Amino acid sequence: MATRRISSGVWIVVLLAAALATVSFLSVQASRNIPEKGTVSADPKPTPKPRPSAVKPKIYPVPENSGTGRRVVYSLSQKRVWLVSESESTARTFTVWPGNVAPAVGKYPVAFRRAEGTGSDGVRIQHAVYFGARSAFSHAVDGASPAPDGTLKTGAIRESVADGTALWNFATKGTLVRVVG
Repeated sequence: MATRRISSGVWIVVLLAAALATVSFLSVQASRNIPEKGTVSADPKPTPKPRPSAVKPKIYPVPENSGTGRRVVYSLSQKRVWLVSESESTARTFTVWPGNVAPAVGKYPVAFRRAEGTGSDGVRIQHAVYFGARSAFSHAVDGASPAPDGTLKTGAIRESVADGTALWNFATKGTLVRVVG
C-alpha cells in the first residue's frame, strides 16, 4: 500500500487559511465588546483617583542672621547651603559633606574659583569655589561619594555634581559667603 504525501505547498495554504480564520473570528468577538460612540460604559470597579501625597516636602528656611541680599549661606550645624537671590528668595538649597577643618562663623567673599583640579585629599574635583583662609566648595569629577577623606586635614566642602554646578554658576568672584553655626 502506497502512502500519499501531501506537498509542503498544500500545508502552507492550509495553515495560512486556519490562521486567517482565527484572526477573523477574534476580531469579530472583540468588535462586539466595543461600546458604541456616545455611550457610557459603567465600570463596576472604577479606578480610584490618586490622593494627594500626605507627605509634604521638607522646607529648609534660610537661617536667621545670615545677612541680606544675594549670597551663599553655609550652615555648619545643618551641613546645608542656600543660594539666596537679591530678592531674598532661595534659588536652591542642598546638603553638603564637609571636611574636618570647618571655616569660622562669619562672612567671606568668594576669593577665587578653579574649574578643575585635585583636592587636598587627592580626589579630582570640579567647580571649586574658594572662600576664607582654607575653605572651598567642590564636587568630585566622577560624581563619586561626595564626602571628602576624613583622615586628612581638609577644608573641602563637597556637594553633588548638580549642586556643585549650580553653586559654580551662582557664586562668582566676590559673591558673599555667610557661614553660620
